[in-house]
Order: sequence, then structure tokens, then C-alpha cells
Amino acid sequence: MKKNFLYNILLLIFAPLFLLCECALVEGAGRFLDGSALKEKKTAVYKTAEKDGSSADMQLIFTKNKNDETAIIISITKYPMFKFRTAIPGEDGSFHLSSLEYLGGSTHGWNEFTLELIGEGKFDPQESALSISDLETVQITNGRIQRYDTRLTGNDALTALRNRRERILSITNWMSSQESPSFAGINEFAAYWEPVLFPEMVSAKKRPENWLQEGDEIQKTEDVKWNLDYTKRVFSEELWLVRNSGTMLRDWEEALSWIYMEYEWENVLEILSDKIIFKKF
Repeated sequence: MKKNFLYNILLLIFAPLFLLCECALVEGAGRFLDGSALKEKKTAVYKTAEKDGSSADMQLIFTKNKNDETAIIISITKYPMFKFRTAIPGEDGSFHLSSLEYLGGSTHGWNEFTLELIGEGKFDPQESALSISDLETVQITNGRIQRYDTRLTGNDALTALRNRRERILSITNWMSSQESPSFAGINEFAAYWEPVLFPEMVSAKKRPENWLQEGDEIQKTEDVKWNLDYTKRVFSEELWLVRNSGTMLRDWEEALSWIYMEYEWENVLEILSDKIIFKKF
């Protein structure tokens, strides 16, 4: 009882900061809550040179766990909501990418999961150079969901996270098929796409032109009056029910940084495809 009460107090304190600070604070809070920050020890830190906020800014953290096993944690400054983890590197510095670890929050709670990966990499300590190739995602293997005072773990969380990922992949695939500008970060991404996805939820001046036409059918679901004909005009058929039911809106509100991550995935792969030089700190 006391543990749940303490958690709820911490959530109320930190939740408003999640949207402002992306996942930097979320990650710290999540690691603190589950105790995993205490299980590994940093042994070396490498960073790329300052590049005025370049999307290629990265950090490598070499860690050892209580069994003296080494791993490399790879993070990209532009995408603080996730990091890559390697299996134990070989003597020549080669390694397998084992997983992507995601942690993202909102005022509603947070999503946390481990996504299994397939990929090869190598870190050359002489050059302090990293190279990664053939990176592919496989499946979410575990995770947790917190929504207000409700927490999902185990198989319940796994099923919910996998279903959410399928929906997110559907919407980001649709987004990628549309003409849109490039985005410097998640705030620009959200500002552009929210009026397109949910014109019912934004001010009239932000709505797409002619989003509401004479004779459009309107249906109220969960206190939102959805324009069903706008859905048909704009979205692929597989997204009609997801939008009209309000599920797309819940995903947007509860997992925006996850949606942004999946949308930017090709850019992430492009960053990792180059040979990257680091400096030890």
C-alpha cells in the first residue's frame, strides 16, 4: 500500500515534466522506480564531438553487471526515448545488437518495453570508431504500462504493447506515404501531424482546409465528435476504425514519443549506417 502511494505521488510530480523534457527525465524516473539503475556499473563513456545538435550526436556507455559481463549501451541525442543494448562484445570488438530499450512517458503514465533486435556491430578501441550493419527489429519481448493508477505487467502488458506497436506501425507507415516536411524534433513533428490526425481536437485555424464538408457524417465516441467522412477521405481503410473509435487518439496521447520513434526509424538506421568516431571521456 505504501509503495503504491509513494509511486502515485512520484508520478504526479514527474508526469508534467515528461512532455517538456522528453524521455531524459522519464528514463531516470523509470530506472529509479524499478531499481535497474543499480544493477550495472559504468566502466567507460564515449561521446561524439559537439555538432551543434546534429542528429548524429551519440554516446556509448560500457557497463558491467554483477556477473562481470560487459555490454555497450548506445544512445542518440536526438532520440532520448530509446537506447540500444549489445550482447557481450568479442575480443576484436565485434558484437550483436541484442535489444532496443524504450521508455516514454506522458501526463497519463508511461510505456516501457524491450524490443528484440538482429544486427551486427563493431567498436574499434584504437580509432574509437563504431560501425553497425544489418539492423532489424524482431518483437517486443517484455515491458510494462502505467496508465494513471493502473499498471500492466507480464503477459497483459506484453499483449497490450504488441497490439499498440502494430497500430503505431500502421499509422507511421501511412504518415510516411504522405507528403510532409522534415522535422528537427518531436515538437515540430507533433505540431504538424496533430491537426491532420485529429482536426476535431485542435482550434479551427489549425484544421486542414475543407476538413468538414456538407453532408459529412459525425459520430460521438468517448466525448469526441469524429468526422467519419474525413476519416474515409484522408486515411487508409485499415485506420478507419482505429481513428473513429478514439484508439488512435489514445495512442497519440499516451505514446507520442513511440510514434515519433517509429516514424523516424529510417533516419535512425541511416545514422547508424555510417562509421562514427567517438572521444573517450
